[in-house]
Amino acid sequence: MDDSTSTSPSTGTSTADVAELLALAVDVTTAAARLAARRRAEGVEVADTKSSLVDVVTHTDREVEDFLRSRLAELRPGDGFLGEEGDPDDSVTGLTWVVDPIDGTVNFLYGIPQWAVSVAVIEGGPDPLTWTALAACVVNPLSGEVYTASRGGGAWLGEDRLAPSAPASLAESLFATGFSYDADRRVEQAAVVARLIGRVRDVRRLGAASLDLCAVAAGRLDVYAERGLKPWDHAAGVLVAQEAGAVVRGEAGQAPNGQLVVASAPTVAREADVLLEDSQF
Repeated sequence: MDDSTSTSPSTGTSTADVAELLALAVDVTTAAARLAARRRAEGVEVADTKSSLVDVVTHTDREVEDFLRSRLAELRPGDGFLGEEGDPDDSVTGLTWVVDPIDGTVNFLYGIPQWAVSVAVIEGGPDPLTWTALAACVVNPLSGEVYTASRGGGAWLGEDRLAPSAPASLAESLFATGFSYDADRRVEQAAVVARLIGRVRDVRRLGAASLDLCAVAAGRLDVYAERGLKPWDHAAGVLVAQEAGAVVRGEAGQAPNGQLVVASAPTVAREADVLLEDSQF
């Protein structure tokens, strides 16, 4: 079938339109990542804190988001915008760009090369329970890795198509999660990890949800689960993981959302769900 006339039954958006959106997502995300990397090389200053003393915002977070907002408004007037640092812009086209200017800000602050710029374009937003992600790009500028995905078009790391791992059991699976900015909540989460760590190969806490989800897509992690994510934390990474073939879900069969995001290699997805229930994750 000619891609110019093929239409997704779930969204009504043509495959040609999705390809155009993906190309734009890659263009703006890579440009924003270059800006963020330049600013990191120049030095980082904390601009503010949000929910707690460890929930930091740098000047670069704000600058990169402003860059993405202005660039997308120029190229896609009428589309909505949902970012971490500023007020949302409503959509008149039915499409919204969901942006995390720096996912992994604490890593960025400390010079740990595990942070990314994350951009997704969704239809039907801004609620993750009702939206349909169409295209996504996640860029780690320090590693040079560019993850992309489009609905029905697969997930890619550069020119390489992604597929999740296939561990034989949960005991042979690498599990990743993230912790809250709230100190009391982190203590509770550490207790949960203590209950599950003996049933998996090992546990990682890498500090950037978008990259964790992409790592499941690439087979670098076998299971990732986290509660309390914001829409911009997971919008792009979830599509990458889904299109790679990972099993991705939220709470009680819902779509991934702030309540819960789980991404698993298909061979251990059921075991992982049992583990999360048993450990009261």
